[in-house]
Amino acid sequence: MPHRTAQSAATADLDQVPPDIATMRRTAQRFLAPDAQPIANDDLTTLGSALRGQIEELIPTIEAMTRQFPADDVPSACALVCTREARMRLGLRPGYNSPGRMTVAMKLARSVMALCDHYQTLGGHQ
Repeated sequence: MPHRTAQSAATADLDQVPPDIATMRRTAQRFLAPDAQPIANDDLTTLGSALRGQIEELIPTIEAMTRQFPADDVPSACALVCTREARMRLGLRPGYNSPGRMTVAMKLARSVMALCDHYQTLGGHQ
């Protein structure tokens, strides 16, 4: 019977397919670009769900990446603060009117962009 060693949780998390940072940034830019076009309500719902999914994908990935650094590493500490902020934003509810939905989507988009930045700062690629 072959003997196998268990991977640490951090290593196992990092062995997954890397996030598609370019697509995540493009989705967020739909809300944040200075020349952003108005977004229809159905598209707003779809893109808002996509942003939430991207945040849910990036948070554990970044948390796993930070475990590779010493506890006093400033970039990894900043990344962890960003994951907490993004997790808080996942709890925001968009409301029933278009301006409220757009405001929440823009906050989610800012979190996606920040998490993408931290992912790359910590050594992720794309």
